[in-house]
Amino acid sequence: MTRPLGASTFIWTSPMRDEELWLCGHLAQMGFDVIEICVETPGMLTAPAITKAAADAGLAVSVCGAFGPSRNISSEDETVRAQALDYLRHCIDLAAEVGSPHVAGPMYSATGLARPLPPHERLAERERAAEGLQVAAEYARRAGVTLAIEPLNRYETDMINTVEQGLSLCQAIGAPNVGLMLDTYHLNIEETSVGDAIRLAGDRCLHVQASENQRGIPGAGHVPWQEVKDALDDISYAGSIVIESFIPTIEEIARAVSLWRPVAPSSDELASTGRAFLASLEGGVA
Repeated sequence: MTRPLGASTFIWTSPMRDEELWLCGHLAQMGFDVIEICVETPGMLTAPAITKAAADAGLAVSVCGAFGPSRNISSEDETVRAQALDYLRHCIDLAAEVGSPHVAGPMYSATGLARPLPPHERLAERERAAEGLQVAAEYARRAGVTLAIEPLNRYETDMINTVEQGLSLCQAIGAPNVGLMLDTYHLNIEETSVGDAIRLAGDRCLHVQASENQRGIPGAGHVPWQEVKDALDDISYAGSIVIESFIPTIEEIARAVSLWRPVAPSSDELASTGRAFLASLEGGVA
């Protein structure tokens, strides 16, 4: 099975804006099928501009969110939870307008919260996350969009680190249009077996991001890529595989993901070399 390959706008820029949509043509020239657009500042991106740029380049669009402290749907602060829902509704509307099948990301909390909470506080936090995401899931269902929840490693969240925990949250939300986004970087840190974790996700796996163990070029580290491919084949995953990485010159993101050095000679080399590796792994044209 040869799956569509994509690249995240985070590899080149942040925050993404209409003026940076030249990246659509750039990705197409590299041979990508999908552009993953990260919605950090909603007012900087418009659906008509995205739709035209992607169509002109022959690319599909994937939408992912950015979840900082003001977008924490599990917060004790009702105002913050409301802001998180408003943001998710915006991302869902954008996804529906540009043809993205999903909104993806760690939408259950704020990235970077890693605390040793007492059990009762942790349970209450998860219950607030599930309650808020139930509302978001119903809104997404009416728009024809799925929610792909991303487990993150223990240094970036204390809530959902593993596929098992992600599936538990999906069950608590109880909506058929909610599943998981699996990122090889986080899987490689948190799972005992990357392949078994993917198989456990099964048909709840809605989206996949590819990154190396050091968040660099796929194929240049020790992520068990053949195991990843075999497991995706076993669950008949037919969605896209999107390379996600970051550039350390963007200080806010670098701080959030603890990126203190370049992980590739350039953004273009990370994307093009990574794509060639993934295409070869998938059995397509490098």
